[in-house]
Amino acid sequence: MKISKLSKNISLKRELESGNEEQLKTVRQVLADVRENGDQAVRKYTEMWDGIVLSDFRVTEEEINEALRHFDPLLKQDLEEAANNIRNYHEAQKRNGYTLPLTDGSYLAQRIVPLDSVGLYVPGGSAAYPSSVLMNVIPAQVAGVKRIVITSPCGKDGKLPPAVLVSANILGVNEIYKIGGAQAIAALAYGTESIAPVDKITGPGNIFVALAKREVFGEVAIDMIAGPSEICIIADDSAYPDEIAADLLSQAEHDKQACAILITTSEKLAQAVSEQVENQLKQLPREEIARASIENFGHIYIAENMDQAVEAVNTLAPEHLEIVTENAEKVSEGIRHAGAIFIGRYSSEPVGDYFAGPNHVLPTNSTARFASGLNVDDFIKKTNIVYYTEQTWKENVQKIARLARMEGLEAHARAVESRGWKKGEN
Repeated sequence: MKISKLSKNISLKRELESGNEEQLKTVRQVLADVRENGDQAVRKYTEMWDGIVLSDFRVTEEEINEALRHFDPLLKQDLEEAANNIRNYHEAQKRNGYTLPLTDGSYLAQRIVPLDSVGLYVPGGSAAYPSSVLMNVIPAQVAGVKRIVITSPCGKDGKLPPAVLVSANILGVNEIYKIGGAQAIAALAYGTESIAPVDKITGPGNIFVALAKREVFGEVAIDMIAGPSEICIIADDSAYPDEIAADLLSQAEHDKQACAILITTSEKLAQAVSEQVENQLKQLPREEIARASIENFGHIYIAENMDQAVEAVNTLAPEHLEIVTENAEKVSEGIRHAGAIFIGRYSSEPVGDYFAGPNHVLPTNSTARFASGLNVDDFIKKTNIVYYTEQTWKENVQKIARLARMEGLEAHARAVESRGWKKGEN
């Protein structure tokens, strides 16, 4: 890995692929076609791009039972325990509405209402992502969403990965569709003959999925347009080089544009980690992907002191931050911008990806400066309530009318006055 002294122009931002004109044109064509022709269009694009002809999109009960019959019981137990951890963490995020009493029985209030329906997109291709099912479904369930839909591209055999189906079954989700790509996003947003539309779409996908989500935003809500994964590690000479290298590679193997950065106060550690990364790369099944990530977006920075390291992290605002130092908890107190923070030697990033409980859907590309990870609040909406009695209206009608007229909105003023102010009823 490249090693240099820490400077003020440190950045996580990459010139990420945002979709060229041809890709955007394709996505818009798919969206319009599905909106107009429904299931017929979804079948056409699924055959065209996934190479499979589907008569029915929905996963059957028999397919779910088959996945359960052949699934490793120990893995199922691990998924169930992970699901419990995730649910417990998100239960603590639940919020209640409130009421602010005014005089004479008047009040203001806020009501918390769950969304009616959400659609979760689970990526397909060469890998299965049961963790995406858990991380997206559980906060929606905790929020109280009644209808949760999963859509994911199927394999050439017309089936979804057993791990995805088992995860959905553990959570009690049975509305699952075997479609992917922009056509799946269109079906969730607009609805077809066999798929009712949803109110919000969450979950990661390829560039066509990301562009489709961006295009349907406004018709439905979306979670975020997430970029490739990132990890930043603050470490001092108390850290073990092989462990730090392993943690950097845990994110590098995700994507060729993934970003892995170490900021350390120890030049000795920097050199040792660089050597370890090279040694471990040769042993990775996904070496080609991880090596491209490390060569293009990996870096080791040597900081003068811990304060400088912390300030650099706040500039980077990384998706994942590990702190492997003496007094790591104390160091963490200085962090203002990070999607998730992993404190201490035994809290490596994959602990959060799969098992601990906090959500692994996190802001990337420095958006942790203003954005949060997926949480229960993403699946609720807040309704404001105003209840004025006649007495409270009388006490405030003149003030409200004056403010309305100050903005040149006479009808607003007359509306509040129409209750009786000009009728001599007060």
